[in-house]
Amino acid sequence: MVDGETLERVYQERLEERIIAYLAQVKDWSLEQAMDTYYHSRLADKIHEGKNGIQYLDYKVLVQILLDMEKVELLT
Repeated sequence: MVDGETLERVYQERLEERIIAYLAQVKDWSLEQAMDTYYHSRLADKIHEGKNGIQYLDYKVLVQILLDMEKVELLT
């Protein structure tokens, strides 16, 4: 049987995959560049901490939050 902690971890991993893929898509970045941006962001920290249920927002909304928080410039 799977416990709640395991389910939460799997959910978070999948969420991060969606965030990274969508960030790469909207910014026309490589997956590596999107991954680096995400994992070095304040948003990633908030998601890992589970602050205020932020991890339950839609991944597209989270990407917009990331871009707003980090003021990421288009690097092309």
